[in-house]
Amino acid sequence: MNKAIETKKVQVLEIAEKFKAAASVVVVDYRGLNVAQVTELRKQLREAGVEFKVYKNSLTRRATEIAGVEGINESLIGPNAVAFSNEDVIAPAKIINDFAKKNEQLEIKVGIIEGTVASAEDVKALAELPSREGLLSMLLSVLQAPMRNFALATKAVAEQKEEQGA
Repeated sequence: MNKAIETKKVQVLEIAEKFKAAASVVVVDYRGLNVAQVTELRKQLREAGVEFKVYKNSLTRRATEIAGVEGINESLIGPNAVAFSNEDVIAPAKIINDFAKKNEQLEIKVGIIEGTVASAEDVKALAELPSREGLLSMLLSVLQAPMRNFALATKAVAEQKEEQGA
């Protein structure tokens, strides 16, 4: 068999493994971005532990079929880059969405969130969610509210009794 074909088969299997292992994937069209902008985006993604790669569409289509996420194949037209995140589901969507707000040339095409194909709108909605830490702080404030209100009510009653007794 031809060495080039063998190399492509190995590459397809590597891409398929990345799709299978990823908690979330975001596919973007990066046409119109200059080298400095792409470098800045890669830097932001790398700092968040997100891998950002450009693959040939034909190899990516074969890999999605192996990984069972071929629902994104109709979006694999033109120059695409793929962001893979193995840990944080929100990180690639949030970073790319924020970057796209500043750079209109970057277009979110499609995503995969925990194995489910998601539209560009779904990816943008995911990006608007608060971070895990933000959600935990919201939960904590909701849990603390009843105790805080009880403490304030108790203090108000104690002060009222004090005024009546004086």
